[in-house]
Amino acid sequence: MADDKQGRDAKADDEERRQPERKREEVRDHAQEDQAMPGDPGGQLGDLDEALETQNYPTTTNKLVEAYGDYEIETQGGTESLEEVLASTDDQTYVSADDARSRILGLIHR
Repeated sequence: MADDKQGRDAKADDEERRQPERKREEVRDHAQEDQAMPGDPGGQLGDLDEALETQNYPTTTNKLVEAYGDYEIETQGGTESLEEVLASTDDQTYVSADDARSRILGLIHR
């Protein structure tokens, strides 16, 4: 667009037309942020949730079991140790507490 009055007016009109679209995107982004809550909202991991936050990352399944294997986790069938929950998985690498937490919660909701 040319840098003249007509070009500036056209640009302003474009901006006005984009306002509703931007508002919809902003509302959608906030809704997604609300859904992606970090931590263990259900409290199923108990003390393990805090321990995962203090762990150095990246880490592996074997290192988590070695450090926290006896921590008790609420599962659909009762209570199991972290070692029991992770027993069915190969040694994987986790890059963050959220990564490890997500994997553990996924296993107990099978």
